[in-house]
Amino acid sequence: MSLLEEVVLDLERHTAQEGWDAAPRLYALVRSSELRAAEPELADQLGLPADADTLAALEQPALPEQAAVEDALAAIAWPDAVDGCALVIERVVLPPEVEDDIPADEAEAAAFAAQHPRREDVRMIVGVLRDGARHSALRLRRHDADDEVVAGPDLVPALAEALAGTFEPDEPEDPSGR
Repeated sequence: MSLLEEVVLDLERHTAQEGWDAAPRLYALVRSSELRAAEPELADQLGLPADADTLAALEQPALPEQAAVEDALAAIAWPDAVDGCALVIERVVLPPEVEDDIPADEAEAAAFAAQHPRREDVRMIVGVLRDGARHSALRLRRHDADDEVVAGPDLVPALAEALAGTFEPDEPEDPSGR
């Protein structure tokens, strides 16, 4: 199992213990060896082993409400010391056959989804690394058991792309140095 898979599944288990209806959470993923070298006291507080190289998940300040998470991600740029990031977010998913019935107004659409009898509440944990590696874990509220968690690299491609975008430079560099 890769370091990214481990940290995504650890975040999923930790979040599951806290229950449902939580705000979105963003984590910086940093190699524990780098964190220990730069911030030994923080590494000790987090209980990072001195002899193991893992990914430490450092929770970031609160994100805006669910609808604006993608916009908030577009404004993030990580420092070089951050090897990756992970997002924990809950969404309401409706079956594809009701898409035409969803109101165009955002508030009405949210109310429609919240009251729909075939809605699914899903918790998604998506992690990406600078090198392009991705991993996700999904848990449905109606199948809220550890052995029902689905995991894989391409489960939530749009969120993975948004997270990967936080590692791209804001503007292309001018090769002439101007």
